[in-house]
Amino acid sequence: MKIIDEILAAKGRRKLHMTLIDPASQTSEKAGNIAREAGMAGSDYILIGGSTSVSSDMVDSTVNEVKKASGLKTILFPGSNEMISRKADAILFMSLLNSRNIKFIMGYQVASSLFVKSLGIETIPMGYVVFEPGMTVGKVGEANLVGRDDKKLASSYVAAAELLGMKLVYLEAGSGAPQHIPPETIRAAKNAISIPVIVGGGIRTPEAAEAVSRAGADIVVTGTVAERASSILDSLTPIIKALKE
Repeated sequence: MKIIDEILAAKGRRKLHMTLIDPASQTSEKAGNIAREAGMAGSDYILIGGSTSVSSDMVDSTVNEVKKASGLKTILFPGSNEMISRKADAILFMSLLNSRNIKFIMGYQVASSLFVKSLGIETIPMGYVVFEPGMTVGKVGEANLVGRDDKKLASSYVAAAELLGMKLVYLEAGSGAPQHIPPETIRAAKNAISIPVIVGGGIRTPEAAEAVSRAGADIVVTGTVAERASSILDSLTPIIKALKE
C-alpha cells in the first residue's frame, strides 16, 4: 500500500506520528539509532530532511541506516532539489506556500521534477506553511510568516493547497520553536479542509502532543526532542502515547 493511502486510511480513526531526522545534524549511524528507538516508542514513519542543504550521498547513507535499523518506511522532506534519494519510500513534493522566493514555491520543484519521476518512488504533493516564529526554516525559506493567532490566513493557505490538488498540508512553527502553533489556529485550519493536516515545531511534551492532536492534527512531527534526548525511547514514548490515546 502507498504511504498516502495508509495516511488516508488512518484519517479520523487514529493519529500518526513521524520522527524527523536531519542528515546534517548527526552521523548516519546515529540517525539509524534515533529511528530504531523512535520505532520502539511507536513512531509510524521517519521523515528525512531539513532546511539546510546536504549532499545526496549523505541522504542516501542516512536512508540506508534508518531502514536497516528501524524497518520503518522513510519519507523525504527535502529542503532543496539536492536532498533526494532513490532509496527512500516516498517524497513529500512540497511547495512552501508563504515564501517570498519563487524557488521555494515552484523553482526547486521544476528543477527536480524529471529526476523525481525517473526514480519511480511515491510522490506526495503537499502544501507547506510556516508560522511564527519560523526558526531556521522560516529564514532559509524566506517565509512571510503566518501569525500564531491568524486563523483566517492559516485557513486560507490550507484551503488554497487543497484546491490546488495537494494531498497533505503541513503547518510548521519551525524546528526548535519555543511553542507549538496554538490549538485554535490548528482547529480553524483543520475545519477549512478535508485533507490530512500535519503539525510540527515546538512539540516536546505529552501535553503539547495531546493539545495539537485534540485540535485536529492528523499527524504530529517531532524532531529536536529525539536528537537532543539522552534516552530517545524514554522521551518519545510518553509523547506518542499522549498523541495516540
